[in-house]
Order: sequence, then C-alpha cells, then structure tokens
Amino acid sequence: MANLTKLGDDNFEQTIENGVVLVDFFAHWCGPCKALTPVLEEMAGEMSGKVTFAKLDIDEGGASASKYQVTSVPTLILFKEGKEVDRLVGLREKEDIKAMIEAKL
Repeated sequence: MANLTKLGDDNFEQTIENGVVLVDFFAHWCGPCKALTPVLEEMAGEMSGKVTFAKLDIDEGGASASKYQVTSVPTLILFKEGKEVDRLVGLREKEDIKAMIEAKL
C-alpha cells in the first residue's frame, strides 16, 4: 500500500479533518477492491501534495464504515476539511475517480 495511508477507527477522524482526503472503504476478500488498489496507488503518486489517499478495511474499521453508511465495497468517499463531498460505489475507472477529485479541489 505504497502512498496510501492505512486507516482504522482510531485515526479515521483526525486523518480526514484537514485538506482533501479520498478514503477507499475495502475488504481483503473483495476482488474489485484488490483491482482498485494499484489504480489508487498510482493516483496517490500523481496527486501527491494535493490529495491524501487512504484505505479503511471495513472488517477492522467497522465503526467508521457504519458512521458513513458504507454498505458495499469498494466505496470511495471524498472528504474535504472533514466533510463528505462526494462518493463512488463499485469498481471505477481511473478517469472517473480523477474527475470526481478534481471537481472538488
């Protein structure tokens, strides 16, 4: 998970409270989640300094996943200064994810 911040319930809120943060809610048993990880790692390198890319395993961070009503994985939620500003559910193309982020920068 190079370039991706690992989240848990203990560090979730403080991670999203500043700047723009894209959180990937995932599970280790989820095939589409595994396919999405290299795309997010690549984007994290390309957008370094503008956006923080983070991952939360819903099996380990259940309280955070529940708070944000994540019911399927992968779910990408974009936060700006601690507030949810957009979300994508399911496996998406890099261009779709990038467009969502850039629209909120």
